[in-house]
Amino acid sequence: MVTVNAISSDTIEIKGSKFIAFLMPMAMYEEQMASLRSHHPKAVHFVSATRSLNEFDQIVEYSGDDGEPKGTSGKPTLSVLQGHELINAAIITVRYFGGTKLGPGGLVRAYAEVANAAYSQAELLPYEKLFEKRIQCDYSHITFVEYECIQNNVQILNKDFGVHGAIFEIQGTQDRLDRLLNVLGRCVV
Repeated sequence: MVTVNAISSDTIEIKGSKFIAFLMPMAMYEEQMASLRSHHPKAVHFVSATRSLNEFDQIVEYSGDDGEPKGTSGKPTLSVLQGHELINAAIITVRYFGGTKLGPGGLVRAYAEVANAAYSQAELLPYEKLFEKRIQCDYSHITFVEYECIQNNVQILNKDFGVHGAIFEIQGTQDRLDRLLNVLGRCVV
């Protein structure tokens, strides 16, 4: 499985209709949908599909036609996510109607084509399951903890400073977290 960590986009035109597809990380989906609706007030459809893993590592999929004939837009968009084995990703396609009806087959081809075009622009990353952990250290070890997080490719999500030291919220694969904690040893609680 693969995923993305940034938005990629592409546009196609068919018989006067303009299709603009945006492939994005799942975490950006709701914010981007609201943003696209406000930036494209004259668009007639905002078709979407999402594919993610839930807390039980089960694949959860969604597709929405947003007023297009049932099964002609959301489903082909979802098929692109499935076909490329994308996970924790979403595609939103903005459509401006050009005056000529494309028919069901034409819509299916158009939405699949523009979704594939956005995919071809994306920088793909191998999917890695990430875990979060909280660790605490004395003030004298903060620089060492930060350095080792970088060296072990563990992301620091948050740092809080309290009376007894710093509390780090970190994120990484289980392998990286284990390596980091092994290196930090007694520096952390």
